[in-house]
Amino acid sequence: MMNQRQHSQTPCVSLVGAGPGDPDLLTLRALRRIEAADVVLSDDLVDARVLALIKPGARLIHVGKRGGCVSTEQRFIHELMIREATAGLNVLRLKGGDPFVFGRGGEEMDALRAAGIAVEVVSGITAGIAAPASIGIPVTDRRHAPGVAFVTGHGREDGGAGVNPDWHALARSGLTLVIYMGLARVEQLVAALRAGGLAADTPAAAIAAAHTPQQRATICSLGTLAAQLHSERITSPAVLVFGTVVSLAYVQSLDYREFVRYA
Repeated sequence: MMNQRQHSQTPCVSLVGAGPGDPDLLTLRALRRIEAADVVLSDDLVDARVLALIKPGARLIHVGKRGGCVSTEQRFIHELMIREATAGLNVLRLKGGDPFVFGRGGEEMDALRAAGIAVEVVSGITAGIAAPASIGIPVTDRRHAPGVAFVTGHGREDGGAGVNPDWHALARSGLTLVIYMGLARVEQLVAALRAGGLAADTPAAAIAAAHTPQQRATICSLGTLAAQLHSERITSPAVLVFGTVVSLAYVQSLDYREFVRYA
């Protein structure tokens, strides 16, 4: 069946979430959009196995953004999507996880709509859910927490409003805390949460490169987290989890390959 977007003369860009890594975790719609795209603008965190699904002849353009690395300017990404879409090409903006969870998808949607381009959003599984689940941590287990807060550990680069989360309020919230992009500032994050009243013995976890062959995880406490990350050489990309739900994790350290031996 012909894609409905092919009947319209209005240019359209798909903002697609590639999930946490493993291509088996793509949605069916994401897979269809990847296979149909003429031009793919991909973030650095998209797994190589997902990129391998792009059709022969399609152009792959890396427009990654990684903390501490040279990143593609957001304005350039907007201009490139607009140019390719108005040229009549099937444009796919491919992001690790979900486009609207710390993925700047909202900014890109606004830029595209302002240029008269239709936007389709295809949700993906975000690492804040998938990474803890991979080691048995249910982030909203009702026996432990009334909810979960997804928080960035990386402030806005432009110095705008809301640069830093209110760590004191989060420490008092009783919520499971899942922190993205927090490894580079882990000492400061721990200190802020401790100052807000979160106990040093609060269970903590770090899961790196979730759902990839490089996945690693460690379980410890808030007070020992920084030292544990250093001793085990846990590196980005990773998510941090704080709260008593971490006590439900079923491993102290994890080799992702244990989960794919059946493959």
